[in-house]
Amino acid sequence: MSEERAGVGTYERLVEMLDAHGASYRMIDHAPEGGTELVSRLRGHSVRQAAKCVVVLVRLDRKARKYVLVVVPGHVRVDLGALKTLYHGRYAGFADNETAERLAGSVSGTILPFTFTDELELVVDPLLLRHDEIFFNAARLDRSLALPTEEYRRIAQPRVRSVAQLPAEPANNGRWEAEATRGVSH
Repeated sequence: MSEERAGVGTYERLVEMLDAHGASYRMIDHAPEGGTELVSRLRGHSVRQAAKCVVVLVRLDRKARKYVLVVVPGHVRVDLGALKTLYHGRYAGFADNETAERLAGSVSGTILPFTFTDELELVVDPLLLRHDEIFFNAARLDRSLALPTEEYRRIAQPRVRSVAQLPAEPANNGRWEAEATRGVSH
């Protein structure tokens, strides 16, 4: 799927949706980048405020499956075990790129924290929602949006569940993990 074909239509749909809901968002143009840490620096915010969006496949039984758009803060990983448990699944793993891009309507690195299809259920980790504002690529590698968190919750209406896996505790007597749990930004 080409970025131009998938990304532009999804970008326009995003802006139309936000405008229709009266959202106050900011557009941020930057060098093309899809990596969470790098684009967070380009946008000038903590990686903890970045909405990392991942499409996950959950196999419910031998034949039934569900695709989930998981949104976590940029400094953590998706906890596949938590998703497997949440959906009472037999398996949870990352969807292949082709499927993820088809369902999301944009290329990897530009996936939105919104879903425009019933084939994709939206789950957001509460750690991301602790901030006043979240940031995400706007279905394009060269443009992002900053959106007040409460407006995101109002418009997206996500299922909020703990699906983030915090990084291993560093050798600083647990200070980093304690701060991560409180949502302190650096």
